[in-house]
Amino acid sequence: MKNKIKLKKGDEVIVIAGKDKGKRGKIVRVIPGLRKVIVTDINKYKKHQKPGNNEPGGIIEKDMPLHLSNVAFYDSSSNKGIRVGYIFNKDGKKMRINKKSGKEI
Repeated sequence: MKNKIKLKKGDEVIVIAGKDKGKRGKIVRVIPGLRKVIVTDINKYKKHQKPGNNEPGGIIEKDMPLHLSNVAFYDSSSNKGIRVGYIFNKDGKKMRINKKSGKEI
């Protein structure tokens, strides 16, 4: 059984490993099959693109995917990356929580 991806599109994350370690950004896209995420302005690469249908050619910058193990959910109150867990509240609704403090995200 695969582990569930606990990060969602729009979450603010911090990079914990790699060339962009320490940088923060928002998740633009989650790729569950590859267990990767694309984060804004993180892991940028230059791509040489040929001109196509109504598109100019040239060198463009592109955000490349990062593996999930290299990012952590960013908690603004503690100013660091945290682990995310799930609990069910009294109404039976599933909530995401900070595993260390137990507070709702």
